[in-house]
Amino acid sequence: MTAEDEVASGRPNDGLDYGRLYEFRFREINQKSRQTVWDEVGPFIWKRMGSPVRVLDPAGGRGEFLNAIPADERWLLDLVDYPHRDTDPGIKVVIGDVFSLDLPPQYFGGIFVSNLLEHLPDPDAVAAFLARMRAALAPGGVLAIMGPNFKYCAEKYFDCADHSLALTHVSVKEHLVAAGYGVREVVPRFLPYSFRSRLPASRRLTRMYLRTPLAWRLLGSQFLLLAD
Repeated sequence: MTAEDEVASGRPNDGLDYGRLYEFRFREINQKSRQTVWDEVGPFIWKRMGSPVRVLDPAGGRGEFLNAIPADERWLLDLVDYPHRDTDPGIKVVIGDVFSLDLPPQYFGGIFVSNLLEHLPDPDAVAAFLARMRAALAPGGVLAIMGPNFKYCAEKYFDCADHSLALTHVSVKEHLVAAGYGVREVVPRFLPYSFRSRLPASRRLTRMYLRTPLAWRLLGSQFLLLAD
């Protein structure tokens, strides 16, 4: 997902119509092109996580990440039931609030959190969310967190009406440490900010981008952190 992506899960806000908001935000985005990019990005991150067998995406949106990876068991959580979600039949889709849904304890070998933390209302909510994910993570499992890095996209960051917290790779690392995780890897600049950026909707060019860390440092404005 990108920094402009849907908040997939989180505490519901009765005042904000997320369905209407995202329909407007993505009115010019081609979903097939998005999936084309994720068909490269998803496996790249999944392998970096150690190719876990059971994977949870608690901010699953339309399922691009889970559609792209070959994990044996894939769970998608989301606060919004998107009418145009096109997920593989093998993906378990659960609609509801991640703070109240029942999750199997110590079950998932990998949890991928994309563009969610910045939507939460305050640092205590981030801590509560990370605690929930830690309880669901199997021993030796890996948590991957990706999101917009305020340090590198401050001018655009609050153009999204549902962004609440300004986070950087440094602050997210501190959140992880405070929540009891061991931080394995910190990539301050990984993907560009959005699908409206210069990241091409081409599998070949996306593959080249992912294999060129120098390009990340030039174009990337989203962080990627791995923790266990």
